[in-house]
Amino acid sequence: MRVLVWHVHGSWTTAFVQGGHDYMVPLTADRGPDGRGRARTYTWPASVREVPWDRLREEDVDVVVLQRPHELDLAERWLGRRPGRDVPAVYVEHNTPAGDVPATRHPLAGRDDIPLVHVTHFNELFWDAGRAPTRVIEHGVVDPGHRYTGELARAGVVVNEPVRRTRVAGTDLLPAFAAAAPLDVFGMKVTGLPYGVFEDLPQREMHAELARRRVYLHPYRWTSLGLSLIEAMMLGMPVVALATTEAVEAVPPEAGVISTRLATLTAALRSFTADPAAAAQAGKAARAAACARYGLDRFLADWDRLLAETATVRA
Repeated sequence: MRVLVWHVHGSWTTAFVQGGHDYMVPLTADRGPDGRGRARTYTWPASVREVPWDRLREEDVDVVVLQRPHELDLAERWLGRRPGRDVPAVYVEHNTPAGDVPATRHPLAGRDDIPLVHVTHFNELFWDAGRAPTRVIEHGVVDPGHRYTGELARAGVVVNEPVRRTRVAGTDLLPAFAAAAPLDVFGMKVTGLPYGVFEDLPQREMHAELARRRVYLHPYRWTSLGLSLIEAMMLGMPVVALATTEAVEAVPPEAGVISTRLATLTAALRSFTADPAAAAQAGKAARAAACARYGLDRFLADWDRLLAETATVRA
């Protein structure tokens, strides 16, 4: 199939474009948020093609994958076709609801012509989807391999824009965690934090560096399910994570420690940092759990079924 998808979330898109379709990603002159084109820090197959935004009307598109509310209007203007009416479309909701969470109504809640795809069951549970048909397709991750060495008695954290997203990402909790174990923070706009920082490394380099850390710390209070958590588990890292949103489903007890108690989490961080053997054992369990639940084959098969259903129904 010929699939139009915006390059919004690098890790998710990297998994999505591993399928057997032709993928078009919009390109603008400034490579801004609506036209990033192909990824530069991720490895994408040749089946992903950049298409300048002003040439999209010339393209034969089988299905549009939407990920942000304004893409409904953007697709109509750039394609000259209305998603869900003139061209089949699905909408992927990556995020947890914001604001007054129990009363948060999804932007697609008032229409039934575009399937709403949640990336976690937590998302489906908490969003008010109205009459939109919903589906859960859990994350899939390109397996980086078991690369864990844990040679450095430090905790690795992956977070983008930690200063702007202070309480959401749990950045305000990092001083307490840093008192339990030295921290290294990976991601975008991490420069300036009072820890070891690795600014926006290419994915493969980040995985290699992250796997040298003894334990993975996931301090997020409110996020759908960070793909970095799954990637760390696949690398073979033990996990210390807040027991919030979907993390309680993703991390089994043998793979690490999840809790809402800061004292429990800091104690676990100290324990794993001080015990390489226990950390490695938990890391093996983490990898097994992540590979079983978030494997790429299952993810792509789920998406193949939905894309085929959507295109067939609209036809």
